[in-house]
Amino acid sequence: MKKIQIITLFPEMFDGVLNNSMLWKAQDRKAAEFSFINLRDFGLGPRKQVDDTPYGGGDGMLLKPEPVVAAIEQAKKNDPDALVLLPTPRGKLYKQSDAKELAAGKQGLIIICPRYEGYDERIVQWIDRQYCMGNYVLTGGELPAMIIIDSVVRLLPGVLGGETSTEIESFQDDDQSIEFPQYTRPEEFRGRRVPEVLLSGHHAEIAKWRKAQQ
Repeated sequence: MKKIQIITLFPEMFDGVLNNSMLWKAQDRKAAEFSFINLRDFGLGPRKQVDDTPYGGGDGMLLKPEPVVAAIEQAKKNDPDALVLLPTPRGKLYKQSDAKELAAGKQGLIIICPRYEGYDERIVQWIDRQYCMGNYVLTGGELPAMIIIDSVVRLLPGVLGGETSTEIESFQDDDQSIEFPQYTRPEEFRGRRVPEVLLSGHHAEIAKWRKAQQ
């Protein structure tokens, strides 16, 4: 079972994603287990402060190192060998090969969800992997965490069902090939027909067509 712990200020954001479709199935089949660590529980002082202004000036607030590291240490107590992941623009561009590696590994995952204008840089000493999800800006790390979880969990044995379900998909081995077009009934829809080769039953020709369409 793949254990995934999520460190976040907003655990409620994950309810609809983790408790539906394939991610719900993964839990039901004991392929994955999700748990949350609320960063606010490790905040400082009576107001449970987790952020502060940046040294050197500038707009916005940064996550303080003390609460983040304390939350990581708690997660490590739960799963000492787990990998700690941080979604960040400074990270390596996240690709399908990363999802495969994380899914195949025996370690659990601890995913941190940054907020505000970022985080105190000193926390990276407690991070194993930093991933960039793309060249755009989001308000927090919850959506990147969901992307990582979805991309990893769907690759776990028994989640998708079919043995070859993940072998013909787009971006396999990080190349630029896109999965071939697919069709289902009816054969004709508003004047647009299914390609004749797919109706032929000639498997070699179908394979040739699919390869050409990738």
